[in-house]
Amino acid sequence: MENKIFIAIDTKSINRARSIIAQSKLKNFRIGYKFGLEFINSKYGRKFVSKMRKEIVFIDLKLHDIPNTMSSTINSLKDLKINYLTVHISSGLKALKEVKKVSGKIKIVGVTTLTSLDVKDLKSLGYKKKLKDVVKLQSKLAQKANLDGIVCSPHEIKLVKKFFSKEIITPGIRIGSKKNDQKRVMTPKAAFKQGSDWLVIGRDITKGNIKNNLKNLSDHLSQ
Repeated sequence: MENKIFIAIDTKSINRARSIIAQSKLKNFRIGYKFGLEFINSKYGRKFVSKMRKEIVFIDLKLHDIPNTMSSTINSLKDLKINYLTVHISSGLKALKEVKKVSGKIKIVGVTTLTSLDVKDLKSLGYKKKLKDVVKLQSKLAQKANLDGIVCSPHEIKLVKKFFSKEIITPGIRIGSKKNDQKRVMTPKAAFKQGSDWLVIGRDITKGNIKNNLKNLSDHLSQ
C-alpha cells in the first residue's frame, strides 16, 4: 500500500514553506502539502500557492458559512490548482451540495469534529449526543452530499467507513508521544491500519531535520 502523507505547512514564512517542500522529496511516500488559514491569509501565501503546479495541494480553510458565501468562496479560488479543500460538514446539507456543484476538479473534504475537541468540549458547546454519534451523523451527511473525502480523528476511522465510502484524511497523527494541542491522536502505522487514506503530519516532520524525520517515519511504518 502506498503511504500517502500531507505535510502541514504551519507557517506564514514563504522561505520556510519553500524549504519544507524542497526537503521532503522521498520516493517511498506520496507527499502532498496542506496550507491552512495562517499561510493562505499571509501577505504572500496565496501568491506562493498560485505558482504550485506539480505538487498535491490541500487547502485547509474549513469553510463554514451560508451556502452562497461558501460556493462564492470556491469560485474565488478557481485560479489556484487545488486538489483538496476542506469545509465543515456542520454547514449543512444545502451548503455542502452548493459547494459540490461549483467545485469542478477540486475534491471537497468534509471536516467532522475537530481533533482538538473531546466529549467534555462537545458538551460545553451544547451537543447532547455522544462523540461517536455526532461523527456518525456527520459521515452520513457527507455521503448524502457526495463529498469526495472526510477529515476525522484516527479514532473514528472505522466508524466513518461504515457510512462514508470515499477518501479518509486523518490529522491527530503523532510519531512521538507529544499530543500538543490535539486530544484524539494515534501513531501513523496504527492510523493506516485503521483504514486512513491520507495522514496529516505537521511538527513531527517539519520540526528539526525533515529528512531524518521522514526516515524515522518510514522506519516506523516498516516495523
